[in-house]
Amino acid sequence: MSISGKKILIAVSGGIAAYKIHFLIRELIKKDAEVQVIMSPDAENFVTKLSLSTLSKKPVYSDFYSENGTWNSHVEMALWADIILVAPCTANTLAKMIHGICDNLLIATYMSAKCPVFIAPAMDLDMYQHPSTKNNLEMAEDFGHIVIPAESGELASGLYGQGRMAEPETIVKTIEDFFESHLKKSLLGKTVLITAGPTYEAIDPVRFIGNHSSGKMGFSLAEEAAKRGAKVILISGPSSLKTTHQNIDLYRITSAKEMYNKVFEFYSHTDIAIASAAVADYTPKEVSPEKIKKNDENLTIELIKNPDILKAMGEQKTHQTLVGFALETQNEEENAKAKLEKKNLDLIVLNSLRDEGAGFKNDTNKIKIFSKKEVFDFVLKSKEEVAKDILDCIETQILK
Repeated sequence: MSISGKKILIAVSGGIAAYKIHFLIRELIKKDAEVQVIMSPDAENFVTKLSLSTLSKKPVYSDFYSENGTWNSHVEMALWADIILVAPCTANTLAKMIHGICDNLLIATYMSAKCPVFIAPAMDLDMYQHPSTKNNLEMAEDFGHIVIPAESGELASGLYGQGRMAEPETIVKTIEDFFESHLKKSLLGKTVLITAGPTYEAIDPVRFIGNHSSGKMGFSLAEEAAKRGAKVILISGPSSLKTTHQNIDLYRITSAKEMYNKVFEFYSHTDIAIASAAVADYTPKEVSPEKIKKNDENLTIELIKNPDILKAMGEQKTHQTLVGFALETQNEEENAKAKLEKKNLDLIVLNSLRDEGAGFKNDTNKIKIFSKKEVFDFVLKSKEEVAKDILDCIETQILK
């Protein structure tokens, strides 16, 4: 995750929107960021240090001295932070920041900062539209600060208009996008081929053999690889998921044979191939041209084997790094290790359907990754986080 481990200093000023900071802190902590909160003296009229410290798991400061006389160093806090977020930023605090009126801990910390500064203004609509506020926001951007514009809606005054502090989700997304844009493009110049989703094997024009795969894991891998600078070829079976990243070329197929053909259209020019699709092992020997009528008590369908896409990729591997998936219900590790050897893989990712929250349809997954020499065990995580773990493993174990 782009903000995992990042040190975020939230500076809360005295506005009613301060109540949203509780939700913001929770979102940042859930994403493994480290959060320190400071407040202007007036902010204590709206939120308590106790609630904010409970959520952030750190003491909250609003003065240069604590009650026991301990000095709260604004310099140390400013140098500690990877970013400073002033939220809500009132018209008064904004003016002090821009014009250097250093009369409290918040402003002193801000003026000591060498890190990027984000500003989430919040005030009534007329204050937000006032020429002095507009000028101060423009000057903040001239300083290099990132202004997260206020949103429109019902305000504390009862009026309706622009002035509401951006929602916590918007603020978190802005911070994530910032760190994302500054990530090292570790896969720049690499072509990554990813298969995703199920395949549907037609029985007749309306029926098929398929499975419960949603494609979420493959799409998450594609997004993460693209963020790291790779050119991504995503070949997906039937799935409702979409992608908009400019580095991803999405090809939609239906059957295993279609996936086989599309994979080998690109495989020879691929640097990394990740086969996360749940490909049907068998397909009907004959497909009825018309809908099969419900006439008899029993219906027998003869199945034949589909081409083994992953095995063929292993046999034709020259320079590629090849990663497969194993979804197991019993003898999980033994089966995964056997597949790693049999199909000439560099890594295999094991999911067990016996692990709660893992496997098809879930937004989470719990994996183990096997190389020919090592095993890497991970806790239950979102599929976005799992995608990062898989690509990190590929980069550190294979692309050294």
